[in-house]
Amino acid sequence: AAGAFDEETYWGASGLMQATGEQRGSLPSEPAGAGASLQNPTAAAAPIDDGTGRIYPFTTAITNGASGLAAVWANENTRESIFDAMRRKETFGTSGTRIQVRFFGGAALSGMDLDDPDLVAAAYEDGVAMGGDLTGESGGDDSEAPSFLVWAMQDTMAAPLQRVQIVKGWESGGETAEQVYDVACSDGLDVDVATHRCPDNGATVDLTDCSISTGVGAAELKTIWTDPAFDPSQRAFYYARVLENPTCRWSSWDALRAGTAPRQDFPATIQERAWSSPIWYTP
Repeated sequence: AAGAFDEETYWGASGLMQATGEQRGSLPSEPAGAGASLQNPTAAAAPIDDGTGRIYPFTTAITNGASGLAAVWANENTRESIFDAMRRKETFGTSGTRIQVRFFGGAALSGMDLDDPDLVAAAYEDGVAMGGDLTGESGGDDSEAPSFLVWAMQDTMAAPLQRVQIVKGWESGGETAEQVYDVACSDGLDVDVATHRCPDNGATVDLTDCSISTGVGAAELKTIWTDPAFDPSQRAFYYARVLENPTCRWSSWDALRAGTAPRQDFPATIQERAWSSPIWYTP
């Protein structure tokens, strides 16, 4: 885990050197000269105009995220069980909120009942969990396309979920290529088959008080997806990514408390997210 803070209460990553909004680069200040405070040693570098005439000290702190968490799916809350989960790579990360995500792969998952109360147990039996390996079950060009079960649950103290994605990677011309597929949308929306994207669910953020839309988004999203561009002769990896509705970035919270507009050359909002360990396919 990165630290015990979140976007709303972020206080910087370097103690006294990022103790104020000015030192973090989220609030405007007059450019410092040669006598810059030792608590902000980068302030003597060239100041930055965000396009509105407001001047910000140069600091890389403005590019930081507020937090991050690592999680494991362990059978028990014991040291041995947690290390076993790490060894089998059944792990996932989040940008700070406590989203939960399950991810399984295998050709036999395509016909599973998503409402089965024993869904997770069946997925372990018929497929592999995040961090696992799939191989071409029949070999050659006859291998069946793998299907993937992804199940995401909202952090009840954070924003609702907006969408679930599966990211596929493979080697192309000696380099790694990637394709992002939206596979589950909130609010009853359907993925566009041409673009592989969910429509906008209309979630917004009011930057005057950092309040977010109500009644939009999902507490959980669950689906089974089969790769439409599967090549049985090609090595590939797949991982799940879950996105929340947008919320205020820490720099916008700083600006709100100071009674000024958010800095214009950085995003005012973010989408907290979770991402699983990959599942690897080998022909």
